[in-house]
Amino acid sequence: MAENDTKIDQNQPPEARIRFSDYKWEDWVVLILFWALAIVVFLQFFSRYVLNAAIVWTEEIARYLLIAVGFLGSAIAARKRSHIYMEFGYRFFPRKVGFVMSTLVDIIKIVFFGMGTYLSIKIMPIMARQKMVTVNVSMAVLYSTVLIGFALMTFRSIETAWIHWKQKFIPVVNDPSNPMSKE
Repeated sequence: MAENDTKIDQNQPPEARIRFSDYKWEDWVVLILFWALAIVVFLQFFSRYVLNAAIVWTEEIARYLLIAVGFLGSAIAARKRSHIYMEFGYRFFPRKVGFVMSTLVDIIKIVFFGMGTYLSIKIMPIMARQKMVTVNVSMAVLYSTVLIGFALMTFRSIETAWIHWKQKFIPVVNDPSNPMSKE
């Protein structure tokens, strides 16, 4: 292998390079859970269709890993501000109305995720007494990932709302990542 094969291509645009500083701890946790899910689903498929003898716990564990990936992945989406939203109104209403709508949406998101966090905390003692069907593990393990996901979404939504408020941010109108932005 030539020496220059291992060097970074300097002609590549900066946004095309991988920067590990863009990834937070929850990204790595979700990556590990996702690969665990892939391995469990492969085991399930292989044991059921190749060996013709299904491994009992794989279906349940795959379901719980999918739930964990979903909630923790939603926290990543909240951090990256990539949850879906309606952009129609932001394009056609005056800027003040757009800012009020954006602020209202941020408040609704915080309340929704906060309620999810609160309800997850309330249900934890109940789930701690229940065990998974095929594995002798408390259901609180699964619900803790839901709680962590909701708590992270709440925290990231508060961060986003604060940034939006300081910058008088209106989605679509002054979003630098949107090619349709006017500024």
